Amino acid sequence: MIESIINWLIETVFRLGYPGIVVLMAIESSVFPLPSEIVIPPAGVLVAQGRMNGVLVVLAGTAGSVIGAIANYALAVWLGRPLLHRYSRYFLVREASLDRAEAFFRRHGEISTFVGRLIPVIRHLISLPAGISRMPLLKFGLYTGMGAAIWCAVLTWIGWYLGRRAEVLRNEDFQRYSSRAVMVILPVLVVVVAIYVYFQRRKANRGADESTRPA
Repeated sequence: MIESIINWLIETVFRLGYPGIVVLMAIESSVFPLPSEIVIPPAGVLVAQGRMNGVLVVLAGTAGSVIGAIANYALAVWLGRPLLHRYSRYFLVREASLDRAEAFFRRHGEISTFVGRLIPVIRHLISLPAGISRMPLLKFGLYTGMGAAIWCAVLTWIGWYLGRRAEVLRNEDFQRYSSRAVMVILPVLVVVVAIYVYFQRRKANRGADESTRPA
């Protein structure tokens, strides 16, 4: 039964093609519960079978992610913080989760958009504090695209790897390898954030020193 569902997902992605991946990943990047693990890995299997192009899969997934994220960003700009918090439950987002995402965004600034795209749950929320804080849209799209491209590439590789080696494809395998990928990515992200914060503090300290120098 599970194998039939996986095969159905693979054939559905093949029929939808690259535009379908864009639409599905746009939905995934919004607040609707559509995991990217059921969209991109099946496309990776199709890459292993020679029925899709890996680069185009990553580009389509990235484009969809950016479109969905910008839609969330625009929603946050339109609603503003008070209304977004008041009605967050109608968007399938808990107020506590929104508060944590905002706090994360405030602590780490613009890099939080890039980092957030690579962390489960947060990737769906990071657009909201970005919109509330009116982060420049071009910069938001750039950081979102960078993070989304990495995640889509990882999921495409997982699908390709399983498509080449697994005789029977199971959803549990997609989920297990995706979880392992997150466990590998998280320490790298910690290092990236630490380096970013270090240089930001050095820059702030240098600015403070220059402002206190006698003319």
